[in-house]
Amino acid sequence: MNIQIVNGPNINLLGKREPEVYGSVTFESYLDELRKHYPEVQIDYFQSNSEGALIDILQDAGFTTDGIILNAGAYTHTSIALQDAIRALPAPVIEVHISNVHARESYRHTSLIASACKGVVCGFGLNSYRLALEALIHPDFSF
Repeated sequence: MNIQIVNGPNINLLGKREPEVYGSVTFESYLDELRKHYPEVQIDYFQSNSEGALIDILQDAGFTTDGIILNAGAYTHTSIALQDAIRALPAPVIEVHISNVHARESYRHTSLIASACKGVVCGFGLNSYRLALEALIHPDFSF
C-alpha cells in the first residue's frame, strides 16, 4: 500500500509554531515514528506553503497512490481550487487537522474541502494522521 501525506502552509513550522496548539514535535520526527509503526505501508510526504504546489501533488498522487492524507492548513477554509482537485481524483482523500478546528476561531469551523473528502479527522494532535492512515488501510473495518 502506498499513501501520500500532503501538508499545507505552516506545517513546516511544527515544533516551533504555537506549541500550546500544535505541540513541540516536528512533523519529520512524527513521520519517522509513523513509518516505523507501519513498515508494510509506503508513506510518502510532501509539504508546501503554496496552493498551486499542493494541487500539483494531489493531481500526481491521486492517480498513483492508494490514498492521500491532507492537512491543507488555512487553505482548508478558503480553497475551492483544492476542493476541485480532490473531486477529480480516484484515490480517497482524508482531511486531517492537528487541533480541533471546531474549538477554535469561528472562521476555522467551515471546511471547503471536507465535502470532497472521504472523511475528516481533527483534534487528536499528530495522532490525527495515524487515525487517517488506519482508515485508509482498513476502509471496511467495523465492530
